Amino acid sequence: MRKRAGVLVIGLIALGAVVHAEDWPHWRGPDGRRISNERDLPTTWSRDTGVAWRTSLRGLGVSSPIVAGDLVFLTSQIGRGPLRPGSHPTLARDGAESPDDERPLGGRRVDGDGGDGVVFLVSAFDRADGRLVWDYEMPAEGDLPQAHQKHNMASPSAVSDGERVYAWFATGQLVALDVQGEPVWQRHLGRDYGPFEIVWGHSSSPVLHEDLIILQCDHETGAYLLALDRRTGAERWKADRGPALRSYSTPLVVAGPERSELVVNSYAGLDGYDPSTGEWLWHADGHNEYPVAAATYDDDGMVYTSRGHRAGPYMALRLGGRGVVDESHVAWRVPTGAPYISSLLYYESLVYMANGNGIVTAVDAETGRRVWQDRVGGIFSASPAAGDGKVYLFSETGETVVLQAGRELEILQRNDLGERVVSSPAVSDGRLFIRTDEALIAVGP
Repeated sequence: MRKRAGVLVIGLIALGAVVHAEDWPHWRGPDGRRISNERDLPTTWSRDTGVAWRTSLRGLGVSSPIVAGDLVFLTSQIGRGPLRPGSHPTLARDGAESPDDERPLGGRRVDGDGGDGVVFLVSAFDRADGRLVWDYEMPAEGDLPQAHQKHNMASPSAVSDGERVYAWFATGQLVALDVQGEPVWQRHLGRDYGPFEIVWGHSSSPVLHEDLIILQCDHETGAYLLALDRRTGAERWKADRGPALRSYSTPLVVAGPERSELVVNSYAGLDGYDPSTGEWLWHADGHNEYPVAAATYDDDGMVYTSRGHRAGPYMALRLGGRGVVDESHVAWRVPTGAPYISSLLYYESLVYMANGNGIVTAVDAETGRRVWQDRVGGIFSASPAAGDGKVYLFSETGETVVLQAGRELEILQRNDLGERVVSSPAVSDGRLFIRTDEALIAVGP
């Protein structure tokens, strides 16, 4: 393991013991909904205008940036590793799709010196000017799992509690670093609990709850949830979920009126657990292969989730149930039309969704009825974000479509960075932090 310091003096970077109110410490945002409470968020930019800074990246990945204190954290992979071709949309400047030619992650090769030439990176950048503060290098260990050519083993996004940053990779390697880039503890879950074998490659990100870091490990050889003590990395609880409940989704913790619930999306449906103990609470049916999207929720704790392989279902579910809750707690269910990769966004009484064919839909959050739908163009794999009365949709073509939130479709602006965007940007301190194949870009003042 190596740490490379950047051009800043590390001792000058201060990060408080608690995450700041304007931070974006998880790829789903400060409360798991990808909603910013800030005002005066940017509406207009391009490759040459409205950009505060642009920093080239050493490695490749589709994990999302997170923001904690004065730092922006990002994970990457150096070295290619094994790839597995698939049938996701290809990138084309006009948003077209082709089944015969699919663009893999990155147009450049970055060689490494780890196992099979693969090294994992955790990088910290100065939020103000984008300068690299430090890199932490961790060679990949053990057998390297395959990944779909659209991503790699640096798909899980990091998470921070303000004192440490936690980074997880598709081999099962997990590291906790302090904000100076020094390791606090490490685990290799692929060795401790069995290989991370899942078609297309692992991509679920860690979540924090109280003093726990919770990990969803739904793989071909067996599925389980794991909670570790985030101070030491020691196991606190493990919930076995059965064989082959494959999932690429990130779990969600929602504080309900009587209890907090961990919402888990997988091959067999939607399940609820007690995040403090791992106790199973409830199940809602919804069989669909390859669930990718993470759930979200509204101000009353209603959960919205999708299972979009082959334009599968999306639904709303009330928390607080026990046992099988399809009849008692599912508020509504729409059998088809969900996006495959991009997650749903709840914002101001509407649920928004954007798919790989450039179609954007808004439905009424209370009833599930469609309010509007239109083809705006693009390839939407990144999950949308909202704030300041606006909805941001990030296309793989590099274009961000900015909508006025509301019951009629109004496109405020189309902003083209000219670089592929697959990861979901962060929103913090009046800026959007956007990862492309080549760079980390701060949009805004």
